[in-house]
Amino acid sequence: SYYVYMKTIKRRINITAGPDLESALLHLARRDHIPMTTKAEELLRLGLELEEDIALGTLAEYRLGKKVTYVSHQSAWK
Repeated sequence: SYYVYMKTIKRRINITAGPDLESALLHLARRDHIPMTTKAEELLRLGLELEEDIALGTLAEYRLGKKVTYVSHQSAWK
């Protein structure tokens, strides 16, 4: 038989999950009526956003601790 394989922009990754994690993921996917892989991608994306927020917060705290000269909004846009 002849199969046509569709190219996808998504890259496949393999993750090994323990029984507890798999069970929780399956429960959430069923609750949201979506495939388990879609739920895993959603949660991975959320985790990456949280990591980014932590990094940006750390950078902001570092910058607030430095001695700086502030420029008014009007001066900045002249």
